[in-house]
Amino acid sequence: MDTRRKLIILADAAKYDASCASSGTSRRDSSDGLGLGSTEGAGICHSYAPDGRCISLLKVLLTNWCTYDCLYCVNRESSNVERARFTVDEVVDLTLDFYRRNVIEGLFLSSGIVRSPDYTMEQVIEVARRLREVHHFRGYIHLKTIPDASDELVLKAGRYADRLSVNIELPTADALRALAPEKESAAIKRSMARIKLQQDDHADGIAKRARSMPAAAAKPVAPPRFAPAGQSTQMIVGADASDDRTILQTSATLYGAYRLKRVYYSAFSPIPHASDALPPRPAPLMREHRLYQADWLMRFYGFAQDEICTDDGMLSLDVDPKLAWALANPAQFPIDLNRATRERLLRVPGLGVRSVERLLMARRARSVRRADLDRLRVPVAKVLPFVALPDHLPKDGDRLPLRRRAESDSGAGAGERQSDLFA
Repeated sequence: MDTRRKLIILADAAKYDASCASSGTSRRDSSDGLGLGSTEGAGICHSYAPDGRCISLLKVLLTNWCTYDCLYCVNRESSNVERARFTVDEVVDLTLDFYRRNVIEGLFLSSGIVRSPDYTMEQVIEVARRLREVHHFRGYIHLKTIPDASDELVLKAGRYADRLSVNIELPTADALRALAPEKESAAIKRSMARIKLQQDDHADGIAKRARSMPAAAAKPVAPPRFAPAGQSTQMIVGADASDDRTILQTSATLYGAYRLKRVYYSAFSPIPHASDALPPRPAPLMREHRLYQADWLMRFYGFAQDEICTDDGMLSLDVDPKLAWALANPAQFPIDLNRATRERLLRVPGLGVRSVERLLMARRARSVRRADLDRLRVPVAKVLPFVALPDHLPKDGDRLPLRRRAESDSGAGAGERQSDLFA
């Protein structure tokens, strides 16, 4: 099979992995003439998928052969799909060729499991090693860590990669046992813990060297780098009966226990010759979008996962979770924009982190009034029903259109609920 055909097969096979980003790493470039590539993205041509995702990495599998038989995976052992396998040199050459033509800014590499987790991980790492050490590639590299790979291999992967990721796959251990019998939730979390420990050791090494050097001495030599962009994971949404509250609880636990940079959510899509254990229809893409919004609220807005969902454990498909929370908690409003704390302001629908910072800066000089909101680029229509100003108090009926929209979530025109998929 020629390389072009392999690329068609293995790039398509990699499209189901959503945990593909190129942010958060240290800045590197080749302006000194000693290497190739950059992590800053200058001069890179970005393309966009139909769903709006930015594609700037060569995103491929080393192979779609796999010894595992995960029911939700199109590349499972029992799947009747065309198989292909790259050599290490082919992936290296493709990465360098695409980079030189300004098509990509780095590499996202995953793989099906062949022979054993350690063997597969060795092959994945060898691609990154050759790019870094042989070709002095300074662009972005994201490697998918194979659960149950040895500690030594995890350490080696982090030395070459900017980001590592291990997919948690499903929200609960029971769901994983039912749909992916060869995988263990405990093994996946052990891999995450190994990455976190290596990150902690790297940070401790930097701190110790800084403390041990006199102030006037030369800058201490930093310990070897380890995945400076951290680690991420992915959950499939809608392949099992877990509600949104369960999914967000799992995400909150992962963020707290393993300091993940991101949890990615991927709406389940039916695959050919699927098992009867899977729902016959895809999960609504809006549900995936709402989970990302709720995830953002947990990470940057001070919301706890147990206060975001509705009573049935789901997120509203018709309104964003922040507005849904505000409508469900009318006693919290209106909020005085000139007196409220930053934490309270972040709870106002329509106010983002940047908007709140602009408000806090503005009110240091004088009292903020209704006319100031336009100058501060605040979305007035969203904000006014929930705030009080010297020249504005919301009326009882201001939130009525918003409430009607939220209540329509249970009406005939609403999107599919997760429970419908398993009816």
